[in-house]
Amino acid sequence: MANAVIVDTRERIYAGIFFTGIAYFLFSAQDASIKLLVTGLSVWQILFFRSATILAGALAVGGRKLVVESFRSPAVVPMLLRSFLILGAWLCYYNAAKYLQLAELTTIYFGAPVIVTLLSIFVLGEKVPLVRWVAVLIGFVGVYVACDPATLGITAPVAMVLAAACLWALAIVLMRKIALHESTMVQIVLNNAFFLVIAGVPLIFVWQTPMLYEWLLLIGLGAVGGLGQFALFEGMKRAPVSVIAPFEYTSLIWAFIFGYAIWGDVPRHEVFMGATLIFLAGVVIILGERFRKQD
Repeated sequence: MANAVIVDTRERIYAGIFFTGIAYFLFSAQDASIKLLVTGLSVWQILFFRSATILAGALAVGGRKLVVESFRSPAVVPMLLRSFLILGAWLCYYNAAKYLQLAELTTIYFGAPVIVTLLSIFVLGEKVPLVRWVAVLIGFVGVYVACDPATLGITAPVAMVLAAACLWALAIVLMRKIALHESTMVQIVLNNAFFLVIAGVPLIFVWQTPMLYEWLLLIGLGAVGGLGQFALFEGMKRAPVSVIAPFEYTSLIWAFIFGYAIWGDVPRHEVFMGATLIFLAGVVIILGERFRKQD
């Protein structure tokens, strides 16, 4: 019986890793779409249409029953808090982007999985084995090597990216607590309903009529973002955040792939070295779960 429980736990964790990996691939595709859109549209407008598209898709699937369930959910207040945490992370990150190189931004921001692992201990009470700490640190080193950043001081932009990483880490930990007690579809509805309202107010002042290809990108962005949210919420249900946190590092690999495919950016050899370390971090997690005797 004990062995059956262990096997079932491992299968759930593997499923959580799978869903999380898919989620960060989709989020990377989403970021590539946003990079194409921000040259002509404001972040507020992109965020509004992304949430509107995701919300429309969720309501088409769940209908009126889903609306009732969502706004009667005990997760309304935690989801509202999470929405503001993510909004704060977005604003800090994109404002800092005006002053820092992409390599610098990425390196600092990818401290988030380390922060998530720390918070999982103090907020969620998770026990984090040494192997997970090793994986997190290997992944962070991989990101550092791949980005090869210049030595940075503690300037205002650097502080903003650190703040973005902390806010995102808090949002991830809060998401794990919510995911254990609420359905994925309800979380998607609440998350995007709040963003729709939050982004809708400034949208009045920054509205620009999209061109045809921008409309198509906005719709595609919503579809990809919605699937990414669904996969991430499902992953959160199945595995502790300290397990799946290192898999956020895979976003960097996808970012370089999309960069080459869309803009012709050719990665440096440091990128391949870093990608190897990031892949190794994931392997360490999977092997650690495979041979661990208990959850």
